[in-house]
Amino acid sequence: MGNVNQKRELAAAFRWFARLDMNEGIANHFSLAVSEDGQKFLMNPVGKYWSKIKASDILELDARIEPKDIGPVVDETAWCIHGAIHRKVPHAKCIMHLHPQYSTALSCLKDPILPPLNQESMMFYNRVSYDLNYGGLGIGDEGERIASKIGNNSILMMGQHGILVTGENVAETFDKIYYFERASRIYLTALQTGQELSIATDEIAEKTAQQSEEYKSELHFKAILDVLDEEEPEYRN
Repeated sequence: MGNVNQKRELAAAFRWFARLDMNEGIANHFSLAVSEDGQKFLMNPVGKYWSKIKASDILELDARIEPKDIGPVVDETAWCIHGAIHRKVPHAKCIMHLHPQYSTALSCLKDPILPPLNQESMMFYNRVSYDLNYGGLGIGDEGERIASKIGNNSILMMGQHGILVTGENVAETFDKIYYFERASRIYLTALQTGQELSIATDEIAEKTAQQSEEYKSELHFKAILDVLDEEEPEYRN
């Protein structure tokens, strides 16, 4: 189903986010569609710590096959959320769901909207969907409900939960999470000063967002692969 390079890229993303302390125990999951319709996809197994994940650990799944027919290697909440999105949101080729500190803290605010405060936050101007009706763990129909909230955007702010980011590939999705978490950290840090924030105009924010869409995210991820190839080459196994 998935080729070796795709599995290596997913393994690398897990390991790097673990380095950035963006994992949460053995929770949270990434998936990558390997069929045109998105029904067949790759995902991390249950119970594996991110810093130890290797390419050979990545599962090959089909969104049309129920978890009970797959066995205990699949986390129920991961299947519920990722399976539903791969079935219902064709443009979500790669899906990464995390509970990183600053993005999750932002999701817990009464107003979780990230304003165009700095260059990084302007990247996401008018490009975030919001699900502020947390319905419990991703079990049962919760995944279907979450999938319905994404719309045409690539980032879903999950109220009182975390974030879910989609993209065309691992590199693009990784890059968006990296910068969204940094933007959230800067915003929450600025709020702590108690001073008035300098918010960009709609014109400048939109201009910056459009310019950012042309940025080569694959170069960022390639640089990370270069580091892992030298320091943790076993991720490729």
